[in-house]
Amino acid sequence: MKTTPETDARSGTLHDVVTTEVKPPRSGFATFLLFLCALAFVTAALVRLLGIDGTRYMIAATSLTPYVTVLGLLVGLFALFRRRWVIGLTMTLVGVVLVANVAPRAFPDSRPNGVGQQVRLMTSNLLVGIADAEAIVREVRARRVDVLAMQELTPEMVSDLDRAGLKQVLPNRVFLDEPGGSGSGIASKFPLSRRDLTPPGTLQQAGALVDLPGQDIEVVSVHPLPPVVTDGPEAWQRELAGLPAPDSTGAIRVLAGDFNATLDHVGLTRLLNKGYVDAADQVGKGLIHTWPSNSGFWPPPVTIDHVLVDSKIVVDTVDVFDVPGSDHRAVVTQFVVPKP
Repeated sequence: MKTTPETDARSGTLHDVVTTEVKPPRSGFATFLLFLCALAFVTAALVRLLGIDGTRYMIAATSLTPYVTVLGLLVGLFALFRRRWVIGLTMTLVGVVLVANVAPRAFPDSRPNGVGQQVRLMTSNLLVGIADAEAIVREVRARRVDVLAMQELTPEMVSDLDRAGLKQVLPNRVFLDEPGGSGSGIASKFPLSRRDLTPPGTLQQAGALVDLPGQDIEVVSVHPLPPVVTDGPEAWQRELAGLPAPDSTGAIRVLAGDFNATLDHVGLTRLLNKGYVDAADQVGKGLIHTWPSNSGFWPPPVTIDHVLVDSKIVVDTVDVFDVPGSDHRAVVTQFVVPKP
């Protein structure tokens, strides 16, 4: 309430008149909706920040962390604008924490100039062997690829690649090709020796020692079972955990392929904590999506194809591009293997 002066019409005398200021009522339904948004956002953020790999639905939600972060910040700011202070401040603060985890992927890290053997490695998921073999070989030639890691490599695809000329460009190979989506392989211009670097899994994950002119490297064509299968994420968790850690006393290792995991999943985070570096993240391209290749509205594009290099390796460049016939985009990275 407030007091305002008014003039009497007959006497001209001023009187104090008490008036009431009516405020528009708050919408309880809008507040309830904002509360539900805040609850969902904070729950998703805690799953990500605490590193919880729960059900396949939780894992799928975690892969959408960059989208959840932006949406949560926008809703939080809207709540502040509507003067829902507790909801708005909570969502905004949690959103800022998520931004601190996600945004650095868009900025290159400081890194020294590499001195050693330069290597160009490409990884590509071939979608049960129906990707365009001629396009793959054309990219290998144009980008001067030294090592090619492939997932979902079928016997028919091997024949298609050879007809397209892969053997002339990358004559050395360790192929574990199989019908369907379980095969994998590594082709190289440098000599290869097969290495069993992972435990037996649902899908093949070819491993090889690459005999470089300087220090050798070990490469794994990574492809754990997707976590969203109806049997649950246990196989995915187990196969990610079974990937080899960097070897401080032996060959330098590179893990390249379809991890079916983003940088927000704890399985991939644990690998990075062991001494690997995500090549795209290091050069500021960690938010570029790799699946699905046709980046429509649904499913939301995510980054699940990676090249993880030993932290002793210096990454120069990363490029991501579409492969005709495949639902995954290929990743090419150039890095320098230090001298022994």
